[in-house]
Amino acid sequence: MKEVITPNRSLTEETEKLLNKQIVMEGKSSAYYLSMASWCETKGYINSARFLYDHADEERMHMLKIFSYINEAGGHALQPEITGIQHSFKSLREVFQLILEHEIKVTKSIHDIVDHCFSTKDYTTFSFLQWFVNEQREEETMARRALEIFDIIGEKGMGLWYIDIELGKLHGLDPANTETSAR
Repeated sequence: MKEVITPNRSLTEETEKLLNKQIVMEGKSSAYYLSMASWCETKGYINSARFLYDHADEERMHMLKIFSYINEAGGHALQPEITGIQHSFKSLREVFQLILEHEIKVTKSIHDIVDHCFSTKDYTTFSFLQWFVNEQREEETMARRALEIFDIIGEKGMGLWYIDIELGKLHGLDPANTETSAR
């Protein structure tokens, strides 16, 4: 079945469907990182919490960027239903391991949409998605670097305290400016 592009719509229904699926993924990312931030804050990992609160906001911005693109192209962006978010974690390391695993899934999803756009010759959406391709490289690199910090410092003794400080620095936070609340 060949999809019809009308003067009011420059996005195919299949591309719109894939982008709305990505909206769900970005929305879940935001909720997931918000949950992780809250857990970190309750455990005293204030720098990690600040990092993750900011990251939750960033993921929401990614979601809104796709929202705008779909609607501007004549489609209809849909607010995702967010369920099944994990709220408790075994350790700070687990939080950052899960972040890396999640970011790899997001990268694969973006690549799948890019592949679809390329194969359907939707070069406008393909071009739009290049920002996300580059962003995902940064996201994965950051997550890998966070895990390296655990390995370099070690988690024994004061290790977790130093790791929390370094994770804040990784995100550009000033650990000397840590407030009692992560937000």
